[in-house]
Amino acid sequence: MLTKAERTKQLIIEKAAPLFNKKGYAGTSMHDIMELTGLAKGGIYCNFDSKDDIAAQVFDYAYHKVVSEIRARVKPVESAAGKFNALLDFYRDYTIHPPVEGGCILMNTAIESDDTHPRLREKAQKALADQLFSLHRMIERGVARGEFGETLDIRREAEVFYAQVEGGIMMSKLTGNPEILHRVLDQLQEHIQTNWIK
Repeated sequence: MLTKAERTKQLIIEKAAPLFNKKGYAGTSMHDIMELTGLAKGGIYCNFDSKDDIAAQVFDYAYHKVVSEIRARVKPVESAAGKFNALLDFYRDYTIHPPVEGGCILMNTAIESDDTHPRLREKAQKALADQLFSLHRMIERGVARGEFGETLDIRREAEVFYAQVEGGIMMSKLTGNPEILHRVLDQLQEHIQTNWIK
């Protein structure tokens, strides 16, 4: 059972997550957070050290939410190819119904934090490494189980897969056209069928 202070802190994080994800760190003011949560500045600062602290904890919350949704889709599937199909399905409506309003938390944070917010940049770097490691492990398991070809360059395939998904999300969000992402995902699905599966 959460204490009142813990509930207040969680409320601030949950309310601020879409705000930071849509407006960015620079575009989100303490006044915005106060207005959204209905709390006075003192009520916010007794839970966080600074705006940087809020942004860092918001990133952790939002990223964990995305990862949890991915795991819920992928984990129950047995085959390696099936896991990748589940992952591609997860991303299909990503620009329309993202886990956190405002789009891809990792992409948004990576772009804005580059050279300006070292703490957020470090979190984004760690999240990217985590995503690539998960993809690498999924491909590796597919190879070990004899589903995927043994000659795959696993690191390269994981990097290209993730880069194409992120690129598709960016282009779809920028143009307001989800079909761009759908075409990228279809291409990835075809690539897996043609080049990975034995």
